[in-house]
This record gives sequence, C-alpha cells and structure tokens, in this order.
Amino acid sequence: MSLLSPPIELISKALARERLKSGLSLSELSRQAGIAKSTLSQLESGQGNPSIETLWALCIALDIPFARLIEDKRETVTVIRHGDGVQISAEHANYLVFLLSSAPSDSRRDIYTVVAQPGRDRISEPHMHGVSEHIILMSGRALVGPLDNPTELHPGDYIHYPGDEPHIMRALEPDTMAVMVIDKQN
Repeated sequence: MSLLSPPIELISKALARERLKSGLSLSELSRQAGIAKSTLSQLESGQGNPSIETLWALCIALDIPFARLIEDKRETVTVIRHGDGVQISAEHANYLVFLLSSAPSDSRRDIYTVVAQPGRDRISEPHMHGVSEHIILMSGRALVGPLDNPTELHPGDYIHYPGDEPHIMRALEPDTMAVMVIDKQN
C-alpha cells in the first residue's frame, strides 16, 4: 500500500503513548521540541500533516528513534515494494523518506529509502546524542555527510557519519535514491 502522507493515525497514537511514557505534559513537550502546543495537540488528536522536521524535533525531545512515531507492526516476513510503505516528506527540501524497518523497542536502528531531487538541499539539524547515519547511494549522485565536509557519492558508494551534528544530503541528479540506516548507541 502506498501512502502519500504520514500515517497520522499511527503518529497520534505513538505521540500520546510516548509523551505519557516520558511523563511530559503537552506544554512541556511542545516547549522542548520548539513547536506550538496547538500543533502538538492537533497531532495527538489525529489531525495535521507533520513534516520530517516537526517529527524529528518531537523525537529528540522524547529521546526516541524517528521510526517509533510512524512504525506499523509487521508480520515475521515483510516485503515492501519500491515506493510503498510509510512516506514522509521534508518541509524545506525535495526529499522523501520511506520507512522500511524500525528497530524493536530494545534496539535503536531504523532503515529507510530516500528519494531526493536537485534544487533544495536536505540540511538536517543534529539528532539526539549518539545517533549515526549510514548511507548507501543506489542511483544518481549526491553530496552527503557533515555539513562542513560533505562527500560526493556515486551509485554503490557508502558513507557513515555522526547524525548528532548538522549534516546534508544534496541531490546532484534527478531521482537520486539511497538506503539510509540510522542507529543510536546507548
């Protein structure tokens, strides 16, 4: 099943669950995430279309992996066809991520495919402490890595860098595609 926007029903349940688990009020979580309390309230009630940036800010404030907000429990064997799955777009970049696999609750590793277009870079603010990103470029060309020292990647190239520092993905060709693994050291 292909989804064109974040699965708000999954996000709303996960946000409420994780916020309660952390013991934070709506006001405190919105303050820590730097988003309006009304936005958080709407998301928890199943309304809105949050961007990657909003969801990451909430994950950092809750100290949870990004996928925990959009994961859908899967069967033992999972097949996700290219372009299917949970799709989320960036607010300020021509950048889409598709969640392929989220880590079990005792682990912190998520796997995505990324499709990016030239023209609007995906500049990511630092994620929570200890996060690393691994990128394998599948098609196209891109500048990827720490914001102050990105590396040009070609199909088949791999890069690993700290995700808890500002970083960038700049597509240099249309429909640049990569596999991204995000992990966190405990």
